[in-house]
Amino acid sequence: MSYERSAISRMVSAMAGALLVGGGLTACGADTAETAAPQKRIEIIEAAALTDQLAGADLDKPGASLGDLTVYSGGIHQDGRQIGHGGGACQNVHIEGAEITMQCVLTAQLERGSLTMQAVWVQGTSPLDLAITGGTGAYRNATGIARFWEIGTPNERMRAEITLPAEE
Repeated sequence: MSYERSAISRMVSAMAGALLVGGGLTACGADTAETAAPQKRIEIIEAAALTDQLAGADLDKPGASLGDLTVYSGGIHQDGRQIGHGGGACQNVHIEGAEITMQCVLTAQLERGSLTMQAVWVQGTSPLDLAITGGTGAYRNATGIARFWEIGTPNERMRAEITLPAEE
């Protein structure tokens, strides 16, 4: 038993030493242009999200149940002008009493391309933060967060903080 502990201790010490040496090289300026983090830029979109179509699919027993689906679409408006449209679906993935947890996937089509987003959401809570998972056109390499407030009301609004590679 003491041999096993001794061997494990030596292995852990060797790994820790390697990490310290590697970390020391980085701290001493071994970082090159090839390993430097790529430059990023942030684009902000603040807009109203106005639902114009909404449907539900009750897939199991009547009432809220696992697998039920809500599908929606609508316009994205900024300063009184429509800048895009989008839609998505939320599916019930967990129900505990009156609390319904949904997996939501959305796509927003904007003037310069589309953004895709997803999150797990407890129905009725606000705000909802969705991960920006990609896109097309100018948003091809997008990441970030889109936050929605007052979901499903005439006052629904969103703020997307889109992280993109720096323009070259």
